[in-house]
Amino acid sequence: MGSIRRRLLSLVLGSFVCAAAVLGLAGPAAAHDAAESSSPAEGASVPVPPEKVSVTFSNNPLGIGSSFSIKDASGAEWADGTVEIVDNVASQKLKAGAPAGQFTVAWRVVSSDSHPIEGTFRFTAAAVAGGAAPATSSTAGATAPAIGTAPAIGTAQPGQTAAPDSAGSGEPFQWSIFIFAAAAVGLLAILAIGARRRLTAGTDDER
Repeated sequence: MGSIRRRLLSLVLGSFVCAAAVLGLAGPAAAHDAAESSSPAEGASVPVPPEKVSVTFSNNPLGIGSSFSIKDASGAEWADGTVEIVDNVASQKLKAGAPAGQFTVAWRVVSSDSHPIEGTFRFTAAAVAGGAAPATSSTAGATAPAIGTAPAIGTAQPGQTAAPDSAGSGEPFQWSIFIFAAAAVGLLAILAIGARRRLTAGTDDER
């Protein structure tokens, strides 16, 4: 009888260990990639419009479905070409001859877990960049994101890298946590039923 109880206790403890491991894996799986900083930083002032803007992420985004829109105060689009992704940094070049003033950058990428994320940041150029004449307003080029509102990158001092603003996070509800939890509970139930049957069988044998 004592050996049966010890086996039953071992099965129960093993079940709890398995459940803890399953639930521990659910946390990282539920977290999406996030924007960590931008260049220029949110709210930064730069001497002239930069040759390119970029966003740094917590993980390497996928090389599909990425878009940047860079518009000046009049609404003219200055994004030039396709988005370049190197490791965890997504960059977008600007057309030559961008004007002075405020620019709004709207970005959208597909994170490493295939979930689209997006956001915006602004910077101000003090003088006109050298090169061609400013572009006219156009709907061509990258289109501003249209899915929800991801956290914008926080304000930083000019020339500094901005940290992400976690207060505005709008991530969807993660059902995967409950799926893992349900699987763990089911495993516990199966092991408990099996242990009870063994205990009953052992008691009958002793009689």
